[in-house]
Amino acid sequence: MKLPTAEDMRAYGHRLAGLLRPGDLVVLSGPLGAGKTTLVQGIAEGLKVRGPITSPTFVIARVHPSLCQGPPLVHVDAYRLGGDLEVDDLDLDASLEESVTVVEWGEGLVEGLAEDRLEIHIDREGDGDTRSVTLRGVGTRWADTPSEPPER
Repeated sequence: MKLPTAEDMRAYGHRLAGLLRPGDLVVLSGPLGAGKTTLVQGIAEGLKVRGPITSPTFVIARVHPSLCQGPPLVHVDAYRLGGDLEVDDLDLDASLEESVTVVEWGEGLVEGLAEDRLEIHIDREGDGDTRSVTLRGVGTRWADTPSEPPER
């Protein structure tokens, strides 16, 4: 899927939130500046959680409680993590069942947290703002994952 603007990326995240429920793990990958945090901002808006949503690079993980009795959003940035042991130290599995957990830079680090997960890869298209987004569902929960979330 091609998303020409940052607002389109947020709207995509907002639609994606309609598919998410407590216990879901979403793993984001892509180069620096691809739009991972922008996507999470849209997911947060769709889940109606407390913000602001900023990159948790130096904090590693932030919990954003729901404003409407929905699941909290756990937003993780694994960029600075050195491996599985540091991921274990975050205790993400302790809140996984009741939260929607989104991990930026989690590829190769957090897949062991859940058999079922969404993997989203974002790439830049040339020098412009257009991004290419690839959505891949893993496990029975996501067996029938559409390539694009439905309109909300």
